[in-house]
Amino acid sequence: MSATGDASQVPAASGPLAGLRVLELASIGPGPMATMLLADLGADVIRVDRTLAAPLGVPMPARFDVNGRSRRSVALDLKQPAAVDAVRRLADRADVLVEGWRPGVAERLGLGPDELLARNPALVYGRMTGWGQQGPLADRAGHDIDYLAVAGALGAIGPADGKPVPPLNLVADYGGGALYLAFGILAAVVERQRSGRGQVVDAAMVDGVASLSGIFHGLRAAGLWDAGEAARGHNLLDGGAPFYDTYACADGRFVAVGALEPPFFAELLARLGLDSSWRGRQYDRRAWPELRAALAAAFATRSRDDWAAHFGASDACVAPVLTLAEAPAHPHLRARASFVEVDGVVQPAPAPRFSRTPAAAPRRGPEPGADTDAVLAEAGLGADEIAALRASGAAK
Repeated sequence: MSATGDASQVPAASGPLAGLRVLELASIGPGPMATMLLADLGADVIRVDRTLAAPLGVPMPARFDVNGRSRRSVALDLKQPAAVDAVRRLADRADVLVEGWRPGVAERLGLGPDELLARNPALVYGRMTGWGQQGPLADRAGHDIDYLAVAGALGAIGPADGKPVPPLNLVADYGGGALYLAFGILAAVVERQRSGRGQVVDAAMVDGVASLSGIFHGLRAAGLWDAGEAARGHNLLDGGAPFYDTYACADGRFVAVGALEPPFFAELLARLGLDSSWRGRQYDRRAWPELRAALAAAFATRSRDDWAAHFGASDACVAPVLTLAEAPAHPHLRARASFVEVDGVVQPAPAPRFSRTPAAAPRRGPEPGADTDAVLAEAGLGADEIAALRASGAAK
């Protein structure tokens, strides 16, 4: 589907979170993605942007800011008491507030959870940090790669003969951060239906990565995973197993192989024309170097797309390794409309999907302050108050 929505209009009441009002104090990375997920599913997200011209994060036009889509924007200078008071009044009417600042910053501004929950006891106050609100590292700067490193995940990713490789910033920022924050917020909203009370959700990326790594701690304890520094690239799911790895094709592109289970492995061998005797040695680590060489030689004989067509109707668990540019055109993703175009920008569609309350088409992100007057008026500020905020520079 295609959308060219106007970011300034009040969101249509569509999706399972329609009616939920979220106040987002502008930040970068996982906070905006968490609120994007809520907005995608129908929440009315209002972002409090800065009045300064310098943007947060990587500067780009609003229509390219995919994580900033489907919300409204009010621009306030939080160094001015009048602007801080306006945020408090917005929070009075919000179901959820999300901030992604260093510990203590919100409290110093007078926007911490104690003060806002005293005014609005039902508020769910979501906090997104890398290291969490407490602990020896809580006040330190960091990024995705640092949280991955300390949580033990980064050391397990990469080739056996090379250094650890960061998996983009998908795992800590977005997996351990944004998804856990959104999950925690919704859990608190559900609990509020019973108690009538809000609470603080402390989402730390390092905690989320640790949680995502649970299966590997179990495998290590059972003696089924070698977690030593020298063991990277030697285990079942880290590229150590030749039947769970990527292979270069004749055109220099790659296929991904995930034939873990014996029936799928047997299908892989048959489709490649390899000796079926390998079936009895699939999990014999002593045979893995020879098996890897056989698979590499086989895949090197044809192009990636030839192999994709060859394996397309099979259960061998072979898939082409596509680029970000290629993925939206894949027949399966096209059939599921997994990508949409918003104001000329191809981007992922809202996920997951709902049978009775489907999400609306996403709208492009707003320019900072595009909705200041309307949002402040909804919070109960009069025209004179809004004019005074603008005249003082507290609002834009």
